[in-house]
Amino acid sequence: MQNFRNYYDILGVARDASIEEIKKAYRRLARQYHPDLNPGNKTAEEKFKDLGEAYEVLSDTLKRAQYDQYGRFWQQRGFQGGQAAQAARGWGRSGDRVASDEVDFSNFSDFNSFVDQLLNRRFAKENNTTTSTSTRDYYRPGTTKTAYTVSRANRRDAEARLTVPLNKAYLGGRERIRLEDGRSLEVNMPAGMVTGQRIRLKGQGVSGGDLYLKIEVSDHPFFKQEGSNIYCQLPITPSEAVLGGQVEVPTLDGFVKMTIPRGVRTGQRLRLADKGYPINGRRGDQIVEIQIVVPKDPSSTERELYEKLRQTETFSPRADLPL
Repeated sequence: MQNFRNYYDILGVARDASIEEIKKAYRRLARQYHPDLNPGNKTAEEKFKDLGEAYEVLSDTLKRAQYDQYGRFWQQRGFQGGQAAQAARGWGRSGDRVASDEVDFSNFSDFNSFVDQLLNRRFAKENNTTTSTSTRDYYRPGTTKTAYTVSRANRRDAEARLTVPLNKAYLGGRERIRLEDGRSLEVNMPAGMVTGQRIRLKGQGVSGGDLYLKIEVSDHPFFKQEGSNIYCQLPITPSEAVLGGQVEVPTLDGFVKMTIPRGVRTGQRLRLADKGYPINGRRGDQIVEIQIVVPKDPSSTERELYEKLRQTETFSPRADLPL
């Protein structure tokens, strides 16, 4: 049999490597050779496909065991040169040979045929032409480009966690995300996502199953979400606090103008109606907590004005202390 591929060498791991070591090696190499990071590089593209095939086999306990059995069989004397069937029939009779109730490797004309069955792949032929009915093509080293279908017998749904900033969770829209297995997908995310929500990506799971993205909305440095309400702290100057007036306030929709009443106090809360977070078709409010901030290093002109104010002001905040 020709085209035998050493999956351990492809991933750069030892034959006794653990599943975690195999996963770690695959993720590192998949990122290195991913087509998105190597546009137009055919060598990287072929390497990426080989990595995917090797990982699909070695990360599955049963497939890995069958592959290891095949590897020992392939190395036996008499296997090459048209004696594969004879060697296979003798395999399992003595010594380290595979037991008779295990895989009969004589059924496979070459290594690729063995891998096709191992990974549940089959040719899709219509009108004597080869076509593809799957979303993934497999390429075999040393052969021409051939398309396969993926058997649905082992299709499974999968789940991945996706952390989304609050402002992107609010807006939604098309985003390109990268999964742990190295794939890059463009996802149309809905507006108003919340932590715990699941987004279904049809056909992006295992062997054609669905992939569910479990959303986690990350904390924002300015906004704090509590249910459908958004909270924030807005710093203002002492003069703005005394005189009042309009100031610009950041919201999830951008800056809006809000009127501050004269004499507003630190800690006082003002409400921006319908500027909160949309949940179940209802949008909450944005609660703005006022923080009066004094200048740390006022200019000489500002110090002069503050001095004049101190000499003329009649307000005494300590006049009514309970002593």
